[in-house]
Amino acid sequence: MHFSAKPLFLLFLTITNLKLTKCARKNTSLAPTPPMLWMSWQRYRCTIDCDQFPNDCISEKLIREQAERMKNDGWLQAGYDTIVIDDCWNMHYRDPETNRLVPDVERFPNGMKHLADYVHSLGLKFGMYGDYGTFTCERYPASMGYEKIDATTFAEWEIDYLKFDGCFSTPEEQRVGYELFGNYLNDTGRNIVYSCSYPAYLGGLPEQVDYNWLGSVCHQWRNYYDIDDSFYSLLKIIEWYGDNMDKLRKFMGPGRWHDPDMLLVGNFGLTEWQSKIQMSIWAMLAAPLQISVDLRDIDQKSRDILLNPLVIQVNQDKLAIPGYRIGSRAGFEMWA
Repeated sequence: MHFSAKPLFLLFLTITNLKLTKCARKNTSLAPTPPMLWMSWQRYRCTIDCDQFPNDCISEKLIREQAERMKNDGWLQAGYDTIVIDDCWNMHYRDPETNRLVPDVERFPNGMKHLADYVHSLGLKFGMYGDYGTFTCERYPASMGYEKIDATTFAEWEIDYLKFDGCFSTPEEQRVGYELFGNYLNDTGRNIVYSCSYPAYLGGLPEQVDYNWLGSVCHQWRNYYDIDDSFYSLLKIIEWYGDNMDKLRKFMGPGRWHDPDMLLVGNFGLTEWQSKIQMSIWAMLAAPLQISVDLRDIDQKSRDILLNPLVIQVNQDKLAIPGYRIGSRAGFEMWA
């Protein structure tokens, strides 16, 4: 029989965490309304072949061009103020001398601090992806065992937002690791909105997730499955929130947002009316508005949906009171 060292490591990690911190130290002034941002994942996934896809690979070029469109085409003025690189930005190894994460040297030749400076020069905020596990979801280096190093590195790169996933870790490790990493982020002194995927790994319901604790650690969190570019995927997520919003509503408010995942509007899977449905429900849920579309060639109808000022106003209401499904019958639903 083979014995695993993982339970022993878990015990060590828990004891270490108890010595380091007695409670979470989240910056409660951040994300007073649902974050509005552009994120690379839904549209570009893990496209890293820049020879075959020079305009669509995850690279400095892509981020600069999307950021420029955010600045020049009205997205920033509408409230979309952050651009986020999702998974697949780094090398498959850490720096052998410092143990730091290393941006891909061909796709990000000038490094992340240089890119962050450019994004900031446009008046935008800069976000990145990390993972509390042994690997990211696409099997790049992740942060388990390197929590302080990675938190310090992200702060030195001057990021403003961190999407922190949980692939290749257990819920028990995540419970310790998300708080530990969040505290290290706060110790850097930099204001970083902390987006956590923790509930999605547990099922998302209050009886499965300690949302009172999570609200003291993170500013937003994924509750349910990843969204895909189809109306079927979108409907599954809408139905889940419709079924469970009564339980979830009390755990959200300024700096504490449920995240039903990215907006599909402007991609390939939704019709115009289906796009309006998603934007409307996300606005009523007071959900983060995370667009993931090529801003260089977005069609006018999709642009109008994502920039609709009245819908954004509903989403950004500072009272932070989420809507809910009043009733559902024979394929008809009423939300308020």
